[in-house]
Amino acid sequence: MVEMRINQFNVCRRKNKKRLGRGIGSGLGKTSGRGHKGQRARAGGRRDGGFEGGQMPLQRRVPKRGFNSRLARITAQIRLTDIAKIKADEITLAFLKESGFLKNGVIRAKIFYNGEIKNTVKIKGVPISAGAKRAVEAGGGSAE
Repeated sequence: MVEMRINQFNVCRRKNKKRLGRGIGSGLGKTSGRGHKGQRARAGGRRDGGFEGGQMPLQRRVPKRGFNSRLARITAQIRLTDIAKIKADEITLAFLKESGFLKNGVIRAKIFYNGEIKNTVKIKGVPISAGAKRAVEAGGGSAE
């Protein structure tokens, strides 16, 4: 069995910083590991990650597809099963915000058909899909 001594443990968690420009013996003297001349040898001579030496960068060459709707950020989708869990007679947008169903910054919401609703609910001022409206009316409620 190999004996371990306390001086064999690596207790240093952080590597020492390279000491640049401290003479030929250090291995990083004179040019300090930057080579001779050129853009990368200069102070502040670094380009951003996508720079390709003046060639059109890949990120700009590739065709763009898709679309991110800004309305989607402020619009919430509510399932009918979530509405079924609420113990209230009338559901409005203000009520949904107060009860914590909508996140901060959400201005619009729409109720979608998903599951069933058995309790009688009156939905007022919240857009609702056709399937969800049929389900609410079949449960004895109404949607305006």
